[in-house]
Amino acid sequence: MLSRRSGSRAGPKVPTVDGRWLHELQKATFNYFWRQTNPENGLIPDNTLAATPASIAGVGLALATYVVGAERRFVTRKQALERTLATLRFFANSTQSDEVDATGYRGFYYHFLDVKTGRRAWLCELSTIDTTILLAGALTAATYFDLDTTLEQEVRALAENLCRRVDWHWAQNCGLPVTHGWTPERGFLPHRWEGYNEAMLLYVLGLGSPTYALPEESYRAWTSTYRWKTLYGHDFLYGGPLFMHQLSHLWIDFRGIQDEYMRAKGIDYFENSRRATYVQQAYAIRNPKRFTGYGEHLWGITASNGPGPSTRRLNGVTRRFLGYQARAVPYGPDDGTLAPWAVVASLPFAPEIVLPTLQHFLERHPNSAKEHGLVCSINPTFPGSSQRSEGWISRAHFALDQGPVVLMIENYRSGLIWRLMRRCPFIVEGLRRAGFKNGWLTGQAD
Repeated sequence: MLSRRSGSRAGPKVPTVDGRWLHELQKATFNYFWRQTNPENGLIPDNTLAATPASIAGVGLALATYVVGAERRFVTRKQALERTLATLRFFANSTQSDEVDATGYRGFYYHFLDVKTGRRAWLCELSTIDTTILLAGALTAATYFDLDTTLEQEVRALAENLCRRVDWHWAQNCGLPVTHGWTPERGFLPHRWEGYNEAMLLYVLGLGSPTYALPEESYRAWTSTYRWKTLYGHDFLYGGPLFMHQLSHLWIDFRGIQDEYMRAKGIDYFENSRRATYVQQAYAIRNPKRFTGYGEHLWGITASNGPGPSTRRLNGVTRRFLGYQARAVPYGPDDGTLAPWAVVASLPFAPEIVLPTLQHFLERHPNSAKEHGLVCSINPTFPGSSQRSEGWISRAHFALDQGPVVLMIENYRSGLIWRLMRRCPFIVEGLRRAGFKNGWLTGQAD
């Protein structure tokens, strides 16, 4: 649990956000994955609400956090290896077919799986992006567990086989951009991955596949749908929710490497995410909808849980509050809900504004820090149960929120995940085929 230093009779003293606190936050958040996961198959519930199925993206994040846990000695290397093998063996041996209750099909996996049986849950879709995150976690483990032992060799073989059997050609459904997914009941979903977003990782892994590699034209078709904007004095590649500027960066070090699009703009995707972080802060300072608390040190609008659906009349204004929603800057939706985890996930990009914001979060909203780290989200505008309430605070932790906290703290502290993935052939080949050059890619063998 995140410790609090003792204070006066007025209450416990708020801890200082420094290296020690970041370490404690990282460890507490890692323990969420370690304790919530089914150790027999590696599946972790999507969130801490009751009777929730597993998210395969959450499993991918869990696999990457085990690497951090072993490196930081939160658990032993042997313990991390055992949990990793249980996870990879499950996915390698699970049912791949077009049956409605299979675990996956064509190398892809269903978005949600029953935590115990590993079968499809909720009639959900076969998800291309969530499978991508699962594969990224598997490749993190394969790169980290590099010893010449039987078990570590097995990790590498399982991860490679999972990547090799993903049929990216099929997922294109006769088009260039990749589709969002497929269901056995209705076939392919109508949407494709277009516009700048978290799909950068998807296209890189698809391009780097040794079996069903996406054509280079697929990547160019994607970048042709980008939107370059100027907001609050910042020129950047637009994506409204903050997580879009973070997720691919959990694994890929974009510092100093550029594709054709970014070479023309004169920046890289890392700098773009730094600017997106500042846009978030600038929006909160302006606070056009006059939500409670928004300001220089209280921002972070992204996909997150919320207090709704609910409509309230507050101070003469009718406010509509949302549930789980991809909130966005500056065009909305925005209902006053802020995500402290998303602030942490921007730590490598802009520590000079992230660290003061985290300090402010703790001072103004001390109940946002729980046993397993920061809560998913808060909404100071939504009325709480008492006059002195901090507003609404999410009761749930979500795996998709927790993972970036562990990984981006580590990338900020040591660059561990970035350094590992620079050695991953799937990532390197995908970046090269996408047209990335310069920087750390210069030293990679062709």
